[in-house]
Amino acid sequence: MNSLKTVFLMTAMAVILMAIGEVFGGHQGMIIMFILAIGMNFFSYWFSDSMVLRMYHAEEAGHDSRLYQIVADLAKRSDLPMPRVFTIPTEVPNAFATGRNPSHAAVAATEGILRMLNDDEIRGVLAHEMSHVLHRDILISTVVATFASAISMIANIAQWSLIFARSAAMMTTTAAVFSVFWRRLL
Repeated sequence: MNSLKTVFLMTAMAVILMAIGEVFGGHQGMIIMFILAIGMNFFSYWFSDSMVLRMYHAEEAGHDSRLYQIVADLAKRSDLPMPRVFTIPTEVPNAFATGRNPSHAAVAATEGILRMLNDDEIRGVLAHEMSHVLHRDILISTVVATFASAISMIANIAQWSLIFARSAAMMTTTAAVFSVFWRRLL
C-alpha cells in the first residue's frame, strides 16, 4: 500500500508542476516543469538517503559501536537486511531512518540521544525507526518532503513572477494562480 501512496504522490507532484508550467509558460512551460518533475522524482527516489545524511553531517558507525550492535540485533530479530548505521554529531536527541526500501535503508542517531538514553531505551527508539523501514514509510516521508520543496519553489516562482511581470494581465494571472494554490494549502 505504501508503494501505491509513493507513486500517487510522485504523480501528483508531476501533474501540479505541469499545470503550473502550463499557466506560466504555455506548452513550453509545461514541458519544462515535466522535466523538472522527473528530475525531482528521480533524485528523491534514488538519492534521498545520502542527501539527508550529508545534510546532518552523519558519520558511519563502526561495527564495534554500541549503536551498530543494537541495530544489528534488531535487524536480525525482525528479519530485515542490515541497514547502514550512522551517528550524527549533535547534542539534540534524535533518531531517524531513511532510504528507499529495506535493502537500501540507513538508521541514524545523534550523539545526544546516545548519551541521554540507556541501551534498552535506545533499543526502543531504534525498533521504532526499524519499523519505518519494515513498512516502507521512509520513502513516503522523503517524497512528501520533496513535494513540500516543490510547493516552496512554486511560491518562489510566483513571487518573482509578480515582481518582474511584464504586463498587468500577467500580474493578474500570476496573482490569481498563486492565491488559488495558497487557499488550497491552508
